Amino acid sequence: MIPGEHYEQQYLDLMRHIWTHGDERTDRTGVGTRSIFGATMRFDLANDSIPLLTTKRVFWKTATREMLWFLTGDTNIRSLVEQKVHIWTDWPLDKYRKETGEDIDRDAFEQRIVEDDQFAKQWGDLGPVYGTQWVNWPRYTPAGEGLYRREEKGINQIKLLIDGLKHNPGSRRHIFTGWNVAELDQMALPPCHKTYQFYVAGGKLSAVLYQRSCDLGLGFAFNVYSAALLVRMIAQQCELEPGELVWNGGDVHLYLNHAELVEEQLSRQPSGQPKFKILRKPESIFHYQIADFKVEDYAPQAHISAPVAV
Repeated sequence: MIPGEHYEQQYLDLMRHIWTHGDERTDRTGVGTRSIFGATMRFDLANDSIPLLTTKRVFWKTATREMLWFLTGDTNIRSLVEQKVHIWTDWPLDKYRKETGEDIDRDAFEQRIVEDDQFAKQWGDLGPVYGTQWVNWPRYTPAGEGLYRREEKGINQIKLLIDGLKHNPGSRRHIFTGWNVAELDQMALPPCHKTYQFYVAGGKLSAVLYQRSCDLGLGFAFNVYSAALLVRMIAQQCELEPGELVWNGGDVHLYLNHAELVEEQLSRQPSGQPKFKILRKPESIFHYQIADFKVEDYAPQAHISAPVAV
């Protein structure tokens, strides 16, 4: 990031570069992308700063609810749908349509998820995605004759991370990940924002997020805000100040059917400096609620809609 430049300009520059020079590729979804490999952006989190995009509206409360859901360890969309959060519905809905042949619309599918316990259990679960790996990573113990038994309670990486930051801040092992190779094939979507590392210096907490795959047009806005939110929550729990968020992307891409989104966003100029407040300090990182967060001075330009590639 160039000193004095608006924090969002690096994002727009990357978008323009990918759209103009990216390698056109056939992807998993069949939609096709323009892509580059390897990108870095840096965001200062000091003085209540938060990297919310201003060239389009980012629904930060939706992203916050998703992060709080991750931290519960839940992997069923039911509690999200009950909060009017739809961002994970497309994957189980697509699976349901393919396996049953029923051309059900999203609203009807979500209504059944909320109202029918058995239906939610069968069709609402995403497999061992982020929440499971973050707070309940599988743990196995020997069960004799070369066999192993999975323990009921797994490893809580988030708790271990915070304990480590409090008691050994200089460690180079402040890391958690969602990339459990043994369980990738059971997940509705393997983790995109897969590995986080934290660093303490001068009383400030900074983090690097490595994202293996980034939909720059749609997903990034949530990913970067959510990572900054996580840094702020962990910093508060460790009595540290927020430092810097370093975002690293592997395959960073724009979908070919997002041309209108890209062209509209690139025609806009970023402006403003939204501020982020945490209104109380709960007893642990697992006890935050949506009412604990407030964003001020956020005056984005209009939302830009685009289809999600499943």
